[in-house]
Amino acid sequence: MEDLNIESTENTPGINFNYKEGELVITGDARPENAQKFFKPLINWLDEYYKYLFWVSDQETSITPVKFHFKLEYFNSTSAKHLLDIILKIKESNKEKELYEVIWWHDEFDADIKESGEEFADLAGMDFTFNQND
Repeated sequence: MEDLNIESTENTPGINFNYKEGELVITGDARPENAQKFFKPLINWLDEYYKYLFWVSDQETSITPVKFHFKLEYFNSTSAKHLLDIILKIKESNKEKELYEVIWWHDEFDADIKESGEEFADLAGMDFTFNQND
């Protein structure tokens, strides 16, 4: 298992999926020209990470849930579809064991981002933790 790190650009979010630390972070703007091409490696990595977590959890009596941080400032509708795919993958992974905790970050006065997180939580039928950026 290897970490997945992608530097942010003007149109794509930064990705820091650190499997050893159990911290998965998506930060910045998500409006790539080809959203499917950008998000596919993230979803593939999550598939492999789920297998890894499931194997580890079978070896141990308990596992600390992985924290998945969404720290997005903006995302377009195409990216929203892929973000929902990621969230649904997290929900599916949590069916047998609580492997992930979703933390949705937003600025104090950015109601749109907070509401988007609430909508994603409702659509997925999951509980998110909502935190304000410093």
